[in-house]
Amino acid sequence: MPTYEYKCEKCGVFEKVQPITETPLISCPECEGKVQRLISKNVHVVYKGGGFYTTDNRSPDYKCSDGKCSDGKCSNDSGSKAS
Repeated sequence: MPTYEYKCEKCGVFEKVQPITETPLISCPECEGKVQRLISKNVHVVYKGGGFYTTDNRSPDYKCSDGKCSDGKCSNDSGSKAS
């Protein structure tokens, strides 16, 4: 669930964890003053690697954990078939 920032006329700024489907607060839970929802500036998104895929930041050991490496250089033999 996202955390929303609100500004109360009396108390100042506070945060509230709410489902997206819930209507925004109109009064402060502490003092019952009028509140306004603020636009968040920090969304805690970290972009690493050359793209935006799930596997971009995984270690080589994790990528080869199933034995199906795309480069064929997997050191893990757990996925190989016995003949």
